Amino acid sequence: MTMRFVKKPIVIEAMQFNNDVKGYDILQWANNAQAERGAPFISWKNDKMYIPTLEGVMTASPGDWIIRGIAGEFYPCKPAIFDATYEPCKDKNE
Repeated sequence: MTMRFVKKPIVIEAMQFNNDVKGYDILQWANNAQAERGAPFISWKNDKMYIPTLEGVMTASPGDWIIRGIAGEFYPCKPAIFDATYEPCKDKNE
């Protein structure tokens, strides 16, 4: 028997990778957090961002969102999925 579930509302942090100066901003943001966790660093090469995850290294392309999850982990998300899943917080402190 299948059951239905609703995703819990959670607040995440994210930055959109657009392959310009913001790419460096993402690396600084994510790698500072990764260093605190003792996790492998994210790298940026040839217009791609490489993000180590528990499932292996995931690749982000320009336009993708880089998400910091609730456990401090990072992963990429395609813009269409991000737009269908997330909306900006109304309260900047959330």
